[in-house]
Amino acid sequence: MLTGVMVFLLVFIALLAIPVTLTYQLSWRCALEGNMTLQWLFGLVRIQLPSIEAKASNLETEKTTQKKHEKRPSGKKSNPVAAIRQKSFRQRVYKFVRDFWHAIHKQNLKLRIRIGLGDPAETGQLWAIVGPVSGMLATVKEASIEIEPEFIEPVFELDSSGSIRVIPLQLLYLTIGLFLSPSIWQGITRMRKAAT
Repeated sequence: MLTGVMVFLLVFIALLAIPVTLTYQLSWRCALEGNMTLQWLFGLVRIQLPSIEAKASNLETEKTTQKKHEKRPSGKKSNPVAAIRQKSFRQRVYKFVRDFWHAIHKQNLKLRIRIGLGDPAETGQLWAIVGPVSGMLATVKEASIEIEPEFIEPVFELDSSGSIRVIPLQLLYLTIGLFLSPSIWQGITRMRKAAT
């Protein structure tokens, strides 16, 4: 029994160590649109992922319907950027983004994001963490990346295309390390407190 479990774990880890290549083209205005192709086992497995345009449109319709029936409590507003004020939270996020970026093999990668929260003060707080990351990513040679703030109106626009190759085992390790970090949980706790 123990031998079988060990063999299963070894095979599972070996499969996670095989690189996965994702070729994609995505855009987001009112809904997410695009197409993606996944390759695994060094090209032996090739999967054309279904278009996500219809799914995104249905999701937006459901969210709009839910918002019409929901009543927001007066005087209470969620503040998702409350954690950004914590230096340890920012440093841990920077480290994760840097390590995640170096773990991805990029080819012809293009990314343009335009983001705004509608409130100049909240957008400024968000830009306190996004700005340095944007500056760091703008200098890399492997990709063309632009992240722009919008201080006047709430907006999120995304255009991205390219090909990336990742090792799932490495990304799993980085993600587990992020969620086990005390500074991340302190930031989440602070966000929850700000929302009450």
